[in-house]
Amino acid sequence: MATPSENLATSLGLLQALQDEGVVAIRSSQLSRLHRERLVKSGFLREVVKGWYIATRPDEVPGESTAWMTSFWAFCAGYLDERFQQEWCLGPEQSLTLFTGDWTVPRQLQVRSPMGGNKPLVLPHCTSIFDVRLEMPPGTHTEINNGMRVYSLAAGLIASSPTHFSAQPIVMRAALAAVTDASEVLGFLLEGGHSVVAGRLAGAFRNIGRIAIADQIKDTMRAAGYSIVETDPFKGIAPLAIPLQHASPAVNRMTMTWEKMRDEVLENFPAPPKSKLRKAAYLRQVDDVYAADAYNSLSIEGYRVSADLIERVRAGDWNPGADEVDRNQRDALAARGYWQAFQRVKLSVERVLGRENAGQVAQAEHGAWYRELFGPSITAGILRPADLAGYRSGPVFIRRSHHAPPNHQAVRELMPAFFELLRNEPEPAVRVVLGHFMFVYIHPYFDGNGRMGRFLMNVMLASGGYPWIVVPMAQREDYMAALEQASVERNIVPFARFLGQLVT
Repeated sequence: MATPSENLATSLGLLQALQDEGVVAIRSSQLSRLHRERLVKSGFLREVVKGWYIATRPDEVPGESTAWMTSFWAFCAGYLDERFQQEWCLGPEQSLTLFTGDWTVPRQLQVRSPMGGNKPLVLPHCTSIFDVRLEMPPGTHTEINNGMRVYSLAAGLIASSPTHFSAQPIVMRAALAAVTDASEVLGFLLEGGHSVVAGRLAGAFRNIGRIAIADQIKDTMRAAGYSIVETDPFKGIAPLAIPLQHASPAVNRMTMTWEKMRDEVLENFPAPPKSKLRKAAYLRQVDDVYAADAYNSLSIEGYRVSADLIERVRAGDWNPGADEVDRNQRDALAARGYWQAFQRVKLSVERVLGRENAGQVAQAEHGAWYRELFGPSITAGILRPADLAGYRSGPVFIRRSHHAPPNHQAVRELMPAFFELLRNEPEPAVRVVLGHFMFVYIHPYFDGNGRMGRFLMNVMLASGGYPWIVVPMAQREDYMAALEQASVERNIVPFARFLGQLVT
């Protein structure tokens, strides 16, 4: 007779087989009742809606949202494919949001299908699907983006409501800027006889500086016999020329977000101090703050560290042993890595105090900070040397957050553009706040992004003569909530004020 452990192992084997096939939305029919109940009881399976499940971790505390947030898009894709026999797609506005690289989990996912029920389906953690009964757009107007059935770029621009341009100017401008030739939209405009939409798109393209595309839309539609009245849908929003060579929607969205947020930062973050410490005195203060900084920064990331451990690491009186990899050793490895990285960051601060461009220093040195941060884990055999090779090569998720960081392909476009913004930003306050925020928004590494973001922030603080600041573990919830507001709601004010209070 099989033991309970053997029975659970059998059930886990069946769950793993489904996951190996790429199944995230698990139907009740895919596992027998016995296996479902066993997996639910042991914490490896959770019911989302009646008859549908997702895999979870047994160590997740009740009310934890991580498993759901990381499964949201794949679950919705699988559930909707099964329910509507693949006859569904997102609305044009949400399609364009995904196209520009924003995979933030929405409060409500708007779906259209001929079989829609015109009512919401309540999902965990204040999310839902609202399926509207509408005919599908022609097949040539849709595509699949990471499993989600969406409008294509051109079709989405044409089908988006006029008010969406002014309501979401960053998304719409980033989508428009991805169009490199008028022919990409003209076929759809002529096919549907969209003369009013053609006038709106001509005005929208002119608003972002794409004069040739705007003129070609008008001239072609008039040559086909249509009367065109050009209108600018970005009502009350100043024109913003986007260079033609910047066709990456993710990069354009980040650049426009930076421009929008910088004024809000300047209004809510203290000006640089008028009297600045000399280099030697500043660096002594950095040394003095190390113990508090290491304790709080590591604690924020979930490591259990003590003042005694930090001092032993500082003194070199530390030997984790090569035979045992347990929680205590991981904490010690993290503390040792933090000490090494802190020393390297201090050298970067010294360069910035010597009047070098802070963005340029950070771009040149952040890879070295990261290697020092995780070097001890390589030595102990927990990580492979290849793990320090560069930016992440796959998806990453943030616990308890609706924010889904950009995919790893976009990271390679975003990071050079991010450092360009940092290099060219004249205001140190903006470098401090948006440098930290944008870095953790992109989340370029599999691990260590929070620590790296705070290191980057402090290097930028030095560039303005601000003191090195410590984010207290006691204020972790406020800190994370402010970052969530900036990431999900595009509201940078709480984060700017939070950091500003620490500075003052």
